[in-house]
Parts: sequence; C-alpha cells; structure tokens
Amino acid sequence: MLTGSKQLLNNAQKSGYAIGHFNTSDLEITKAIVMAAAKLNSPVIVATSEKAISFAGLEQLADIIKNEAEQVKIPVVMHLDHAKSFDLCQKAIQTGYTSVMIDASSLSFEENISLTSRVVKLAHRENVTVEAELGALATPDKYQVGINQFLTDPEKAEEFVKTTEIDGLAIAIGNAHGIPLPEEKLDFNRLSQIRDKVSVPLVLHGASSTPEAEMKKAISLGICKINIDTDIKIAFSKNIVEFLKTHQQNIDPREMLGSAASAVEAVVEKKIELIGSRDKAVS
Repeated sequence: MLTGSKQLLNNAQKSGYAIGHFNTSDLEITKAIVMAAAKLNSPVIVATSEKAISFAGLEQLADIIKNEAEQVKIPVVMHLDHAKSFDLCQKAIQTGYTSVMIDASSLSFEENISLTSRVVKLAHRENVTVEAELGALATPDKYQVGINQFLTDPEKAEEFVKTTEIDGLAIAIGNAHGIPLPEEKLDFNRLSQIRDKVSVPLVLHGASSTPEAEMKKAISLGICKINIDTDIKIAFSKNIVEFLKTHQQNIDPREMLGSAASAVEAVVEKKIELIGSRDKAVS
C-alpha cells in the first residue's frame, strides 16, 4: 500500500532501526524492491532520482511504483530523491509522490533555507513529507582540501530544522555516493552531536559504500533512513553480464531482466536484514 514516510521514520527512530530507501529507474528494479520488502514484511521507500526521471519519465515511474504498491500489504513510500528545484518537487507532489527531497545543499545556508521552506509549505498542504540536506557528501577532492568544512554543522542543523520545519534531515558525516572511497570514514562524534540538536529523523545517503559495522553503529546513534543505489546498480549490471556469458543463445530480454531483478531482490533482502526493518511493517 502506498503511504507517506513520516510515521514510518518516527517509528524507526523510536525503536532503533532504519528503513531502507532503494532507488529505481524501471519496472524490473521496482518489482524486485517491493517483492523483497513484502517477503520480509518490511516497510520500504522506493525512490527516483532526477536522472531516473529523465530516463523513464516522472508519470511513468510513478505509475509503476503505485501499481506495485497496490499489490502488497506493506507500507510503500514513493519518494523523489535529490530534487534540485521547486518545480520538480511540485510536479512530483501533483503526480502522487508521498515524499520528496529538496536538495539545495550546494546553495548558501540562507538560500538552502529559503528554497527548502518553500517546498515544505507546499508539501505539507498535501500531507507529503519533506527531506532536505545540509552539508556536502564526500568526494576525493573534498578530502584533499579538508573534509570537515563540508560536513554538517550541528549548530546549523538545529537552526535549519527549526526554520524550515522539514520532516527529515540528510546529513554529511563522511558518507559518499557511489563506490567506496579509500578515505571514507563516518564521523560518529558529529552524528551524535547532530542527534542531540535535532529531533527529526536523520538520513544517511551513500550507504552502498558504508561497511556493515559502521552502518549498524550509525543506526544505533540515530540514523533511521538508509539510502541504497549503487549496490543495486552493481548487482543488476553484473548479473546481466554473467547471464550473457552463460546464456549466449538466449535472446529473450525477459529472462535476462528477470535474472537481474532476482539479483537486486537478494541485495534488498540483505540490506533489510542488516538495518533491522524486517517484520516492522504495520498494516
């Protein structure tokens, strides 16, 4: 069933587990995510990025997610990931998204507050939850010049949350998108300081590259939404390559994609077990 994320994340925050956010860009990946969550009786957040929307279309992806959500009894959140503009957030809300992320983290602190507040005002009128980001995720160049200046400032996080009235805060504590960086290391002291300053659910982006032990520790310190994208892409693409090597005479794309979807399903199941959301679906 399609639902919002606010109560789900609040439940996770109170009980010390996290809910998985998994990115999709097509039917096969969406089905795999939802099937894995349903199998383990876990709430799940199915997310689409600007790049995925450019590839497949906003309404087309929304229809796929809605249809899959209708087939299961678990809570399924349809989430817009890393939207850079007010207009895209507005279109997603009009299309039926139950959660949106406005990412104005590349702007000044004041500009981030201004744009985020506009999205919150619009979204809350429609009972849609809003996630925003403060700080910048790690990249090799940021480590070279000093990563600390790009990480989320606990004091600013407190002001940001109070001023914007967001429902969830994505933080930068050394986490990075994509494949693991050699220098990547989570700043747990900073995470604890942020948790002490803000009451809304905290989100860890780039968790595909986070070691399992560090992910569990982050959850124990207050992270209650874990974002996974790269691991899904790796599982999907590797399975396609292996399938073509071992089934050279098979030209049926349904079997290729079905095999790749099964690989994605296995990844999602593993992540759900890891972050503790198994059997946390409330019907």
